[in-house]
Amino acid sequence: MFSTVILTLNEEQNLPGCLASLAGCDDVVVLDSGSTDETAALARAAGARVFTHRFENFAQQRNHAQRAIPFRHAWVFHLDADERMTAGLAAEARATLAGPAAAGLDGYFVAPKMLWAGHWIPRCTDYPAWQARLVRAPQFEFIEVGHGQREAPTMRLGHLQASYLHELAAGGDSAWLEKHRRYARAEALRFLQHPAGVPWGDFLSTDKLRRRRALKRLSYELPGRPVLRFLYQYGWRRGFLDGAAGLHYCRLLARYEGFAAAEIRRLRRAA
Repeated sequence: MFSTVILTLNEEQNLPGCLASLAGCDDVVVLDSGSTDETAALARAAGARVFTHRFENFAQQRNHAQRAIPFRHAWVFHLDADERMTAGLAAEARATLAGPAAAGLDGYFVAPKMLWAGHWIPRCTDYPAWQARLVRAPQFEFIEVGHGQREAPTMRLGHLQASYLHELAAGGDSAWLEKHRRYARAEALRFLQHPAGVPWGDFLSTDKLRRRRALKRLSYELPGRPVLRFLYQYGWRRGFLDGAAGLHYCRLLARYEGFAAAEIRRLRRAA
C-alpha cells in the first residue's frame, strides 16, 4: 500500500474530484499552504488528514511533507488538486511495491496524461513527460527547478507504465495565464541565478527525459522563443493531431514562453 499527499492552496473547486479518485487509498493527506476558502473543510469531511505549511516552492513543500508528516505507509504518492489517480495506476503501484524490485529504489517516475478541457493532448505535452511521484518517505529528496521540482541526482528511480490525469484547463485560460506568469518569473530567476552551458551530449542520450531537459536548457539561448515553441509543439511534435484542444494549448504555451523571455530581459536590465 501507499499513502497520498495532495498540495493545495484555495482548491475548493478541484479538490473534491481529486479526493474522489483516491477512494481506495487508506491514508490521504492534504498539505495546505494557507487556504482562505473551504479547501481544508472539504478535505476533512472526506476523511483526509490536513496539515498546513507556508509555501516557498514545490520542492521545499514536497520535502517538508516527506520529512514532517507521519504517513501510514513508507511509500507516498504526490498529487496536486487538479490531478486524478486512476484505478490502473493504483493497481500497478500496489503490485510493484509488493515486488522485490522496489527494495532497491527510492522512487518511481510516472507520466501524467495531460488534458485540456477533458481532451487528452499527448503530442502537445510531450507524453510521456516523466515525473517523480511515487517515492519513499522520508529519504526521497526533491530539488527545485524553475516553477517545479525534480528528483535529486542521487535518487534511484524506476518507471510505472500507467498514468495519472492532469486537467490543465481547471479555471480556464485566465487562471492558466495567471499561474504561468508566476511560473515564468520563477523560471527566469532560476535561469539567471544558475547559469550553465547547454549539455550537448545529452541530445545523443537514449534517455528521453535527459534529451527533453537538454532541449529546455537550449531554448533559453534561442531568439524568438514564443514562435519556436509553437512550431515545436504544434508542428514538430505533431500537436495538430490533438485537434482544437491541441491548437488552443500550443498557443498558450507560446504565450508562456513570451512571459519567460520578457522576465529574463527585465531581470537582466535590473541587475
